[in-house]
Amino acid sequence: MRIHDLDPENRPRERFLTTGPASLSPAELLAIILRSGTKNHNIVDTCNELIARVGLEKLSDLTLSELQKTRGIGEAKAMQIMAIFELNRRLHYSRNQNKKIQAARDVFEYMAGRIPDEKKEHLFVLHLNTKNQIIKSELVSVGTLNASLIHPREVFKAAIRESAHAIIVVHNHPSGDVEPSNADRQVTALLKEASALIQIDLLDHIIIGNTGWFSFRENSLLA
Repeated sequence: MRIHDLDPENRPRERFLTTGPASLSPAELLAIILRSGTKNHNIVDTCNELIARVGLEKLSDLTLSELQKTRGIGEAKAMQIMAIFELNRRLHYSRNQNKKIQAARDVFEYMAGRIPDEKKEHLFVLHLNTKNQIIKSELVSVGTLNASLIHPREVFKAAIRESAHAIIVVHNHPSGDVEPSNADRQVTALLKEASALIQIDLLDHIIIGNTGWFSFRENSLLA
């Protein structure tokens, strides 16, 4: 059935205009953006198939080729979908520019959507000014965190260049378990020693998972 064969009150665009976007399903909202389906498959059905196949929460992680595995999604529509999520990421970053950090929760919220591949560990350094506002976020390394691989020079190099007053080190655990490993503790101790020499405070080391975090400072492991 084509969209135009539906009763007007059941068409996504008409319902959007009369009752607002909150009344539409995720598939209907996506259908409004993609606009048209194929001759034998309307766009709402296409969007329902796509979301049913991968799940709404994973939609933003799909590549162009993965999106095109759904009937009715070609290269152009796949690019439209990816563009939606990229704009959303940029909006999130813009809103969090110069965000003031008062607790580990602020860092967890700031990092939402910033890790490009959550199946790997990523080490970030947040540079802060004297008001504890983030002035820059930098990805330092990708891969297993190890004190023998993470050199303080790489962590503090940009902080010195940016004249940061302090830094917060953040990394993710792909397993979702945010308890620090021995390597995490070794890296933290190494960076704490370096921060005292360089005189740029290491305010915290925060491990983040899908739904939670672990703060070295809030757990009295970073004096």
